[in-house]
Amino acid sequence: MTKFQENIYPIEDRLLSRSDREDTYGYKAMVFWLCGLSGSGKSTLAIGLEKFLFSKNIHAVVLDGDNLRSGVCKDLGFSLEDRMENIRRISEIAKVLISNGLIPIVSLISPTIKIRETAKSIIGDDDFNEIFVKSSFQKCKDRDVKGLYAKSDQGNLASFSG
Repeated sequence: MTKFQENIYPIEDRLLSRSDREDTYGYKAMVFWLCGLSGSGKSTLAIGLEKFLFSKNIHAVVLDGDNLRSGVCKDLGFSLEDRMENIRRISEIAKVLISNGLIPIVSLISPTIKIRETAKSIIGDDDFNEIFVKSSFQKCKDRDVKGLYAKSDQGNLASFSG
């Protein structure tokens, strides 16, 4: 126990259980982890999946990389260390959502096997569904929704995945 944890008293044992929530909701909570290149369509698919599940009365929450980087992860850059911390935070949020019977739909580039394995180890093997959104590099570059490929080509962007 670190000195920062000495005054922490978790209340999980007093909360509604995940299984009670799943029984009430009528479905199993799990994470759908969409990964792939910038511009591959991860966010578009995540939004579509959320709307589809909502139409079936299934409670899902999209955790999108850009949205989270404008809030809970706004202090992070794109170095490998910052990417690992970004994944750790988002994985912990997803884990809390699962414990509450919700379905997190995570939309992140997640460029390395180690990053995805870290997410899976935090969330748990049985709850982690990795989905690679395949799109050709050229197609992503042609879309260049954020202008990142152009910046990278001009040498104006460090630590770009793609």
